[in-house]
Amino acid sequence: MGEPLVESIELYNGVKIPKLGLGLFLMKDEAELVNAVKYAVEVGYRHFDTAKIYGNEAYLARGLKEAGIKREDVFITSKVWNYDEGYEPTKAAFQESLNLLETDYLDLYLIHWATPKYVETWKAIVELYEEGKIKAIGVSNFQIHHLEELKNQGLMQPMINQIETHPELPQNELHEYMKENGIIHEAWGPLGQGKSELLNHPILTEIGKKYFKTPAQVIIRWHLDRGEVVIPKSTHENRILENSNVFDFSLTKEEIQQIDTLETGTRYGSDPDNQERIQQTLIRPV
Repeated sequence: MGEPLVESIELYNGVKIPKLGLGLFLMKDEAELVNAVKYAVEVGYRHFDTAKIYGNEAYLARGLKEAGIKREDVFITSKVWNYDEGYEPTKAAFQESLNLLETDYLDLYLIHWATPKYVETWKAIVELYEEGKIKAIGVSNFQIHHLEELKNQGLMQPMINQIETHPELPQNELHEYMKENGIIHEAWGPLGQGKSELLNHPILTEIGKKYFKTPAQVIIRWHLDRGEVVIPKSTHENRILENSNVFDFSLTKEEIQQIDTLETGTRYGSDPDNQERIQQTLIRPV
């Protein structure tokens, strides 16, 4: 087992989250996921991000078991899906996730999207945290107005907000809001989800040449230099290794400013304020 990638960010409750994790979104093949997890552990990953809706929590459990790593040496995140939101359903969904992950606690549990029931859902998650079943709690795909609503309700502030972020969508306003409020910014889709031309962009290629790094590594470093946690997804061993090889350089202020010029406002995932889309996800499949 390789040396762990030790760099982490401290959440406001003192829990430390590794800055780099392996995202497991869209990983549906059990053998492929198990092998990816085992390899990731071998090269130093200690942070794995899954969700109930991904349908692969049990595969992650198997991968970690086969990797031979102790539970306390790994940071596991999962999320409650939209049709499970609400006070009691959230608690039931959380227990299901624990069972599938073969663990008695989670390191981080998130609300996946802000549905109309997100306040009730948050109350349930806060209770689970207070009972010691979750080390840290947060949200995903929340906008400023969602975070403000939790504040207005007098509820505990999320420790983290996991949002689509990449050089084309840096989420600057939300980023600054979270910074001011002590909420850690976690980036999903950090490389543009393979739907973007970012990995061929001349600015990133040029910066990469200076450090002998690929455009993907330059983008991941940009996230890290902005103070974000980042969870690139890959099932390919060479990319899993490449994505982790980003702790031996930093970008200059000028290089960060160059990358900032790539902003286009393009989303490759859903808009969190698209209520029609949210409503569609509230229907539980039969």
